[in-house]
Amino acid sequence: MFKKILVANRGEIALRIQRACRELGVKAVMVYSEADRDAKYVKLADEAVCIGPAPSPLSYLSMPAIISAAEVTDAEAIHPGYGFLSENADFAERVEKSGFQFIGPTPESIRIMGDKVSAKQAMIKAGVPCVPGSDGELPDDPVQLRRIAKAVGYPVIIKAAGGGGGRGMRVVHTEAALVNAVQMTKAEAAAAFGNPAVYMEKYLQNPRHIEIQILADKFKNAVYLGERDCSMQRRHQKVIEEAPAPGIPRKLIERIGERCVAACKKIGYRGAGTFEFLFENGEFYFIEMNTRVQVEHPVTEMISGVDIVKTQIMVAAGEKLPFTQRQIELRGHAIECRINAEDAYKFTPSPGRITAWHAPGGPGVRVDSQIYTNYFVPPNYDSMIGKLIVHGDTREQALARMRTALLETVVEGINTNIPLHKDLMVDAKFMEGGTNIHYLEEWLALRNPKR
Repeated sequence: MFKKILVANRGEIALRIQRACRELGVKAVMVYSEADRDAKYVKLADEAVCIGPAPSPLSYLSMPAIISAAEVTDAEAIHPGYGFLSENADFAERVEKSGFQFIGPTPESIRIMGDKVSAKQAMIKAGVPCVPGSDGELPDDPVQLRRIAKAVGYPVIIKAAGGGGGRGMRVVHTEAALVNAVQMTKAEAAAAFGNPAVYMEKYLQNPRHIEIQILADKFKNAVYLGERDCSMQRRHQKVIEEAPAPGIPRKLIERIGERCVAACKKIGYRGAGTFEFLFENGEFYFIEMNTRVQVEHPVTEMISGVDIVKTQIMVAAGEKLPFTQRQIELRGHAIECRINAEDAYKFTPSPGRITAWHAPGGPGVRVDSQIYTNYFVPPNYDSMIGKLIVHGDTREQALARMRTALLETVVEGINTNIPLHKDLMVDAKFMEGGTNIHYLEEWLALRNPKR
């Protein structure tokens, strides 16, 4: 096991990794920007290093600053968390060339799965079902474009090969709009991701977003930890996640889970990863793989009893997975609400000082958050300030516990989206389970048609 790990991230995930290190008896070096100087995990750190000013490109996205911090503190490994550099193959490569262990997959795996076109091709070879679409990157020739779209069938969606986070996508309903949509998405992709390549998929009308969590070691052992339903989304950003997915037969989950495990073994995958699927009419369609820990990993931890972050570290240290698929036992139901510093219905960011903070408690309640009373939420980063997770024996019990936990949660001084979560927890369709990825957007539009 490592003696010292550098945590190359911020916010709740930095605190989460710090806690995992403590359980393993490993020292954690916390890096921070000037805006995060007063973060809880910095105050609690074994060692902390300022890596630059508030803007991400000058701090959390600065590879030289992070590697230098690892060098001066004699860290042995670097955990990237999620976001920032976590899925950057060049960073993983630089970490390992600098003599440190990257806590994640190999740079080669990140490259294959980070490019949506090569990821899809790898999954087809591994027998994982994919959304019908183009065989690879789209050509510039309008005649060929129209031919491909006609074969796929309208509506189609144009996606950036290097995209992520819900960006670099455009739905096309008619042939007349196709060429312009492809050109616009290419330009956006080049600007946002440094890669103008785009591809085409059939646009599924009412799918659910279902993902499979996997863990793998370098000895080609791999397991899946059940599924998560992440269909409650706004602008392709997840708002609420739960595990397991309501109403999907276990046999279907087992079948797709086994295919994901087989794919991991085939590509020599190492670490934690998530296979994301669209699910419609009883069929799974692969859309992408996230080669890192997910924001929503706690719901899987709650139903499986597996500490995903600790396992990531153990696997990176060269250990075998401490369990087999047969030993994975999923129990009960878990729900996660992302708590954001923003207006609950206008979604305008609300940075500032938290004047009062009271976390909820009780059986099956977990709060992953870096905030505290008098903490200043900086305006420079993502608006998420924490995650509220509950577990119950049944989905109904989990919903009841989440309602109670949301009522108990107090955040004063800034606006949060807690009122939105309170309303959704009593929404009849959400309570029934199985809503599709468009449901929340439609629900919001009905609530506020002028928005």
